[in-house]
Amino acid sequence: MDLLHSAGVQATCYLQENLMGFRDWFLFISAAADLRTTFFVFFPICFHLKESVGIRLIWVAVIGDWLNLVFKWILFGQRPYWWVYETEFYGKDPPPVIQQFPITCETGPGSPSGHAMGSSGVFYVLVTALLAQLSPLQPNTLIGRCLRGLLWAGFWAVQVCVCLSRVFLAAHFPHQVISGVVSGMVVAEVFAHVRFIYNTTLWRYVGTTLFLFGFALGFYLLLKMLGVDLLWTLEKANKWCERPEWVHIDTTPFASLLRNLGILFGLGVGLHSPLHAESCKGKPGRRWSFRLSCILVSLLVLHLFDSLELPTDRERLFYVLAFCKSACAQLCAVALIPGGISWLLRQAEKKDS
Repeated sequence: MDLLHSAGVQATCYLQENLMGFRDWFLFISAAADLRTTFFVFFPICFHLKESVGIRLIWVAVIGDWLNLVFKWILFGQRPYWWVYETEFYGKDPPPVIQQFPITCETGPGSPSGHAMGSSGVFYVLVTALLAQLSPLQPNTLIGRCLRGLLWAGFWAVQVCVCLSRVFLAAHFPHQVISGVVSGMVVAEVFAHVRFIYNTTLWRYVGTTLFLFGFALGFYLLLKMLGVDLLWTLEKANKWCERPEWVHIDTTPFASLLRNLGILFGLGVGLHSPLHAESCKGKPGRRWSFRLSCILVSLLVLHLFDSLELPTDRERLFYVLAFCKSACAQLCAVALIPGGISWLLRQAEKKDS
């Protein structure tokens, strides 16, 4: 593995030496590839345009990131920004100098890359959903084939940019981002054939949330009893990160887990809310003006939720609040906002009549 890691460090050095002019672009791509973008931007747009796509997007993102956490805990993957200082591979020679950035110092294990896995899974859902809508219109024509090729070319262009950005930032080795892309596509393809998620009960959402949390917590406690600390990377991040303020609590494994589970729980509660059922009835739910209004208001409200800073001085309280914040944001996008807009449209129709 040392040989593979050293090759990865050389790739990071090469990118930083030759592509430093793209620094801001790589920072933007890496930030945009975070699942926050999926939850607070892509989801409200997809959900209010086509509900089934939005639901599949959330399931792929949440289950994919949960699997990513389990894989990371099993594989004990290193990260370049600390491995280069701790390895004995270079002997007495000085290790290569790699730069760090404000979003380099993530605190979880490195393999597979969560950004690459999440990005590939999410964009795989988006591309296949678009192809499903376009295929009846242009089945086997030249235009249809060109559109299909263009969409998949865009998909791979995004994945290449995400992978390059994670390696450039010294957050991941190349083999970690490649395995992340492949894993994300596999998860998305599996959920393309899973039908129960579109009409499942509230109790299944609750049960799934409890199972995912219970399994992760139980796995962590079991290995801790056996003397294996799955949070071993926190010490390395605090030790080797250039600036303490670059180590963020929201990058810890349990922070992302609770955030994602809050999203899934909020989706389940929202879909089974009377407000969501009411917004699906009658003419307003079929109007483009209604859908666009829901998208715009949801994007605004979710942006406010995303900008809400949580107290970081108490770790367990932060995790609880992260769960509640995600659940409330999802509930607003799925039920409260469309329900409220639907009610306002009905009141306006009554006044006109």
